[in-house]
Amino acid sequence: MNYTENYRGIKIDVQAHQVDVPVGLQAQIRKSIDKLLRFTPTINAVDIYLNISGKGKTAERILGMRVGIPGPDVFSEEKAKDRWNTMLRSVTDKNIRQLQKGKD
Repeated sequence: MNYTENYRGIKIDVQAHQVDVPVGLQAQIRKSIDKLLRFTPTINAVDIYLNISGKGKTAERILGMRVGIPGPDVFSEEKAKDRWNTMLRSVTDKNIRQLQKGKD
């Protein structure tokens, strides 16, 4: 399921292959954007990529997030068997570290 949303003037594009995006995850994406906005006020777009690799017990979830800002974008990815919300928090924190590094 893919969906696009405009949240606070930021284009959110979620590409989910073999995955249904629950409403709770959509709300968590908005919270992540609010958190990112504390570190950079100029976010143009956020792209979220969700995928499941493998089947059964070997299935691994993959979540990537690209934050479109003026200058080079930041991107991080997480591969795990965790819940989507946990992985989203992790990639958000990774992107925040990249944003902070870029300010130095």
